[in-house]
Amino acid sequence: MSEFDQCEGLRSDVAPAPEGWEPRIVAFLCYWCSYTGADNAGTARLKYPPNVDIIRVMCSGRIDPELVMTAFARGADGVMVCGCHIGDCHYIAGNHKTMARMPLLSRVLADLGLEEGRFVHEWVSAAEGEKFAKLVRCVTEQVRRLGPLDWPGRMRERGVGRGLEPAAVGGLR
Repeated sequence: MSEFDQCEGLRSDVAPAPEGWEPRIVAFLCYWCSYTGADNAGTARLKYPPNVDIIRVMCSGRIDPELVMTAFARGADGVMVCGCHIGDCHYIAGNHKTMARMPLLSRVLADLGLEEGRFVHEWVSAAEGEKFAKLVRCVTEQVRRLGPLDWPGRMRERGVGRGLEPAAVGGLR
């Protein structure tokens, strides 16, 4: 069962987000299926929040976990990775790589203190515009409930990246 299937059971044990704040979600979509599914949602005029910044990649198998980490580090409050269904990849087995990488990345993000629901991996085909729209609504609401993500602050709390701060290098800039 994917995180998307559990959308109806959104977390309610989190503090309310600041007034007027809207989440920023980055979605990495494979060109052949998921991006076309998003396009299908648009042409069908399906309603979903405008909080998602779509980044089209040729194959979900090309999404390096570092891209997801960089999206969070540069201000994303949530990240979605969508690819072709298993067996439908235009690059034969690209989504098999995704299927192996993304659950591992989920565990790493959880170890770094990222709440469940900020990172979602799902299969969306070109014909599933309605599924894409529902996924965006679900993820946006979940991240809205979780509130803003201060990734750099969280990493400083855990001692990650301290060597890159100017003060740690004798004040050099």
